[in-house]
Amino acid sequence: MRTKKVLLNSISSLLLQLVTAICGLILPRLMLRAFGSEVNGAVSSISQFLGYISLLEAGVGGVTRAALYKPLAEGNTTKISGIANATQRFFQKIALIFVAYAVVLSLSFKYISQTNLGLLFTATLVLILAVSTFAQYYFGITSSIVLQADQRNYISSTIQIGTVILNTAISAVLLRVGCGVHVVKLVSAGVYVFRPILLNLIAHKSYHIDKTVLPDNEAIKQRWNGFGQHIAFYIHNNVDGVVVTTILGLKWASVYSVYFSIVAGIKNVVISLMGGSEAAFGNMIAKKEQGVLENRFRMVETLSSMVIVVFFSVTGLLLIDFIRIYTSGIEDINYISIPIAVLFTISEALHCIKQNYHYLVLAAGHYKETQKGAFLEAGINVVLSVILAFWIGIPGILLATIIATSYRTLDYVFYLKKRILCRHPKIFFQRLAVNVFSAICITVVCLVIPFPTPNSYLEWIWEAIPIFLMAVGIVFVWNIIFYRKDVIAIFMQFKQLLKHKTQRSK
Repeated sequence: MRTKKVLLNSISSLLLQLVTAICGLILPRLMLRAFGSEVNGAVSSISQFLGYISLLEAGVGGVTRAALYKPLAEGNTTKISGIANATQRFFQKIALIFVAYAVVLSLSFKYISQTNLGLLFTATLVLILAVSTFAQYYFGITSSIVLQADQRNYISSTIQIGTVILNTAISAVLLRVGCGVHVVKLVSAGVYVFRPILLNLIAHKSYHIDKTVLPDNEAIKQRWNGFGQHIAFYIHNNVDGVVVTTILGLKWASVYSVYFSIVAGIKNVVISLMGGSEAAFGNMIAKKEQGVLENRFRMVETLSSMVIVVFFSVTGLLLIDFIRIYTSGIEDINYISIPIAVLFTISEALHCIKQNYHYLVLAAGHYKETQKGAFLEAGINVVLSVILAFWIGIPGILLATIIATSYRTLDYVFYLKKRILCRHPKIFFQRLAVNVFSAICITVVCLVIPFPTPNSYLEWIWEAIPIFLMAVGIVFVWNIIFYRKDVIAIFMQFKQLLKHKTQRSK
């Protein structure tokens, strides 16, 4: 059953990220053509400012998942209900605080961003964009956490896929007939409200969550210990865009958002291919399956390394050509920058490398033990981002994120030496050396071969296919040489999954 859930989660998560990445490229392009860089930057920046409310979550999502692993494994519905009710009450309080925050932001965003857009324009746009976030906190986030803890992310992912596709289709039609940005985003908010409501209904029916059970606040008492983890994660995903908006302005925020939507889309696809292993690790730790945990982590680490090197090497080589085609006809600011492309690629690749260790720590519930490193990562990122933004703009902000992420990754590596896996850090550095060498080989080979400059999406795809295949071949060869046992184990695992699926279909 565990294997089936992992497979379903991986497939649905991958499909979700592919759909999100594709739709995330379609809509901003249509927005840029319809409204220009300043409005596109405003939408992106407002979304990130609204995201600040997630800081109040205090890491309760991860703490709740860790608390649910054992009662879910035991089928203890009373305990599950108590934890869910405590979590739901917590998030509903955040939703009410969010309403006040959204009102304040609506009145101040024009002055924070120093934009030429009118106060009424920005204020109403903020309130419209806030609708779906309020619905998520008030109705659906607890249900999503319960499903994640039970390794049933595929339910949430499937609903989200439908929501994203429907929103993209409706928004594209509205933009085509000439509707304003407020109308487009209001209809979009309406579409996204249905997802949390549906998740709430599914979770309560599937787990027989009894609202009359007293909230089990003791189960989530570690939420403030998880605060550091949450801040570090939030800052990686949001603070750069906020710094760009406040220091460099909305047009540069649009430039940042275009690169971010593309590279972050690749990051999400990579993380999906890595398997979303936190819940599986948590289940193994709860059952004290130390040998299974060590073998699974080694396999996940090998597979994720191969995926990361392939996807981000190809992204680094092809990103500028794609940006040039994607922003053709947009002349209010220059979107082409090799330093931004390279640093963005490195930043998100490092984030993916860190995630394996992050998931393992969260699965073990070691929040308090690792919160100091999380706070330091966040502090390094914020301080250096602000300083370097004044000095070298967006490349400086990305460099700050790279430094902070590198620190945090090493912090996890040395923590694992003492706890959970108890393995030597040299294993990480050996793997990192193989990954870097593989990426260099891919880059050198692709730069030596003269590819023509693409002038359309079709030409870009024809350039991307051989580069991707060469990257896969090079990475496979080096991993067979250095990690033959792990690669064979991964293939055997896939073979068993396919065999199991074939037998069930018969």
